[in-house]
Amino acid sequence: MTTTADLSSLGVIGAGRIGRAIAVLGRAAGLDVRVAASRPPEQIRAEVEAAVLGAQAVSVDEAARADIVVLAIPMGRFRQLPAEALQGALVVDAMNYWWELDGARPDLDDPTTSTSEIVQAHFAGSRVVKALGHVSGYALEELARPAGDPDRLGMAIAGDDAGDVAAVGALVDALGFDPVVAGALAEGVRFEPGTELFGADAGAGEAREMLARFWQSQRGRVVSRARGGSRP
Repeated sequence: MTTTADLSSLGVIGAGRIGRAIAVLGRAAGLDVRVAASRPPEQIRAEVEAAVLGAQAVSVDEAARADIVVLAIPMGRFRQLPAEALQGALVVDAMNYWWELDGARPDLDDPTTSTSEIVQAHFAGSRVVKALGHVSGYALEELARPAGDPDRLGMAIAGDDAGDVAAVGALVDALGFDPVVAGALAEGVRFEPGTELFGADAGAGEAREMLARFWQSQRGRVVSRARGGSRP
């Protein structure tokens, strides 16, 4: 079982609201936090250091060498990241597809697959786990709680490797949320935008119930129909 003791560094690619919030939580958990963006490190250093006390502004290559790397950039831009930079890395997909931001992208709006599977296909040499993307920005900034707190929120996790899911679960726990394992990476479709759990900021028990109800929801029926009635 992977524990927080096995994690010492966190790379965050993306210096927007979500990336900064995750970086702040990482520093609070005692991790060595490295933040990268599309701009060179020297151009983001001042804002990163002002927003995240103790974090380092680094290149994408440097962020990718952390124990776990979180992708927190607009989803329409993930293919701009060189796949070789993340070769072998454990990557947390915290991205979501928004047509308002990303534009109309049929390649990212395919109900026959999950967006995290599309990310995994691009970063074929990496190990992708979906997490940290379905709670609100406010929840990441204000609602993290210590283990055992009755108001702690649940955080869904989906991934194909049990060890990687355990590692991300340890990270989620360290950041202040209860890990809720949804299943394989394909199951990430159950907490993408348009699902009941997305943005719900629910406790772990309620999050599990929402995941279980997915296939009876409108979005679940659309996905099931597109897949010929099959489920992941």
